[in-house]
Amino acid sequence: MKKVMQGAQQIWAEVDIAVFTVRDNQLHLLLVKRPEDSSAFPGVWALPGGALTKYLGEAGSSREAAMLELRAKTGAEAPYLEQLGTFDGKDRDPRGWTVSIVYFALIPYDRVSLKAEARWWPVKGHGVGTKLAFDHAEILQTAVQRLRSKLEYTAIAGHLLGEEFTLPQLKAVYDIILDEEVPEMSFRRNAERSGVLEETGGLEESKGHRRAKLYRFTRDARTALFFPRSLVRSAEKTKKSGKSKKPA
Repeated sequence: MKKVMQGAQQIWAEVDIAVFTVRDNQLHLLLVKRPEDSSAFPGVWALPGGALTKYLGEAGSSREAAMLELRAKTGAEAPYLEQLGTFDGKDRDPRGWTVSIVYFALIPYDRVSLKAEARWWPVKGHGVGTKLAFDHAEILQTAVQRLRSKLEYTAIAGHLLGEEFTLPQLKAVYDIILDEEVPEMSFRRNAERSGVLEETGGLEESKGHRRAKLYRFTRDARTALFFPRSLVRSAEKTKKSGKSKKPA
């Protein structure tokens, strides 16, 4: 671990990553089980993470170190990674004062092959159904809030779906992450009028049913910091105004 000396105290610099995917119609978080012989939270599930000093010779930034640590601990590669924040304190780790630069990442489920010690856990509300090491429960809550917020004004959902998707698949991601059902007809209408989606010209693979059109986020939407119009808020306003209709 990289340490900063302050009198007799040592401050450890670390990086942690909150990784999300969507599987089985539910948001999931990637966790790793800590070694049974660890001096801190042995055998407890935790976010992938570790000391920055391990990557002093390989990484030029904490972001690069996060990518390397994620791959080393879980075997996963994250196509989307952004900094969530900094968590620190003398009580978050029983071994001493730590400062952790935390990232959150999104991965399409079908693109991941995990190591044996890593596992996906379903997210319920702002938590998972197991105790988490350190202050990782607090980090998870912050990460879920950030994800739900960014879903409304960025193309972040595309990183959970891949390059191409149908409108029902896109709506399902919104429903799952927001933990509520967005009105279908108003969502479809607002999605088509938003200017942030474009048809790819392809159709989904399907048997026995009419195949749905495939869409993708436009180049401008993928690089913009925000949408000019929120698909979710527009759908909510339509519902509240009494204009939403049930699908035929």
